[in-house]
Parts: sequence; C-alpha cells; structure tokens
Amino acid sequence: MANGEFADGFPGEMELAQTYGVSRGTVRSALRPLRDSGAITAERGRRQRVVESEDGLLFGPLHSLFASVQAAGMIQRSTILTQAVTTNPRVATQLGLSPSTPLFHLARVRFANTEPLGWDEVWLPNALVGPLLEVDFSHTALYKELRERCGITLDGGREELRADIADALDIQYLACDPGEPILRIHRVGIHAGAPIEVRQGRIRGRRYAVTTQFGAITADD
Repeated sequence: MANGEFADGFPGEMELAQTYGVSRGTVRSALRPLRDSGAITAERGRRQRVVESEDGLLFGPLHSLFASVQAAGMIQRSTILTQAVTTNPRVATQLGLSPSTPLFHLARVRFANTEPLGWDEVWLPNALVGPLLEVDFSHTALYKELRERCGITLDGGREELRADIADALDIQYLACDPGEPILRIHRVGIHAGAPIEVRQGRIRGRRYAVTTQFGAITADD
C-alpha cells in the first residue's frame, strides 16, 4: 500500500483468498483492522480502495484501539457511559467553534475479551455527525461508523501521549489498582483541513504498548 501498488483498486476478498491460498474468512479477518482504521474503504457494492490524499497514503486515524484489539485476535466490546448531544466550551474552543455549539459526546469503557483495557471520551460537532446518535457502539468502531454513516474519514491530527497513574475514575471504570500506570491520550482529529474531533483516552499501561517505526528498515532489522 505504501509503495502505491494498489493505486488502481484494492483486491477483493475472493481475489486475495485465491492469491494467498487461504479461506475468505481468513482474508476478512486480516482486512478488518485496515477497514476499521480507515486505511481502505469498505463501501457496500463498490470495489474497495486505499484511502489517499494529495500528500500520499493515509492510514486512517493516528490510533484505533478497536483495530488494535481486533488485530491481536481478541474480541473488542464497549460499555457505553454516555452517548448524547451536549455543550462543552473547552472542547468547542479546541475545535474552533462557538462555546455553545452542540457536540456529539461518546464515552466508553473498552474491553479486550473480558478484561477492561481503557476508557475514552470523544466529542465531535453534532451538525456533522447526527446519525451517530442512533448507533450501538458496543461492538463497532467509531471511525467505521463515522465513515459509513457520515462520509467522514480523519486525514490528520495531533496526538499527545503521557504516562500517569490511575485516578479515582480509572479505578472505578477499569478495576485497576491505585497507583497503576495509565497511558493518557489527548487527540485532535482533522478532516479536510479542519479539527472535528477531540478525544481523551486512558489505557492501562500494563496491558498496552506503543510501537513506532522510523528510518530505513531492512529485512535484518
């Protein structure tokens, strides 16, 4: 994908199954993280394609916990804490909006199999994402629904990760120990050059690792 090999279209499931000599179910499982993270389209009735911009290949959002859990072969599910329209002057300011702008607010506890892995809150302008109010987010990815129901794929953003220790809410939602390491994530997601998402995430430090690749990588690395 990064080398532009699929500029004319991404192969379908049957074609990939025949090429690699595996079942269609295996192909579907392998493609799921790419679809959920927005790296390739998944529009019903249309040939899937790699999501690109003028600056080259876009691998969807900076971090998709849903896709990470699925890629690890575990079952992702969520317990919904809040799913409503609200106002939040601090968040609206980060999005460059009036403090009284209605925002879609989603808060979830995230599980990998049966174990709580993290919890997060996300805010988006409700005028752009109204259909998300009707979605059951217990077993689906926000970015998948944002793409399919609202026609929006994040194409950039800023993300900050900080090490911290569990506070009272982390202990309550994640059943973790006082003082347990927590990875706190703050993200502003960009679409078409404008900020549309603010996200605050907390992930259990003992259950998650962040790996970054940079520079020239050889087969021996």
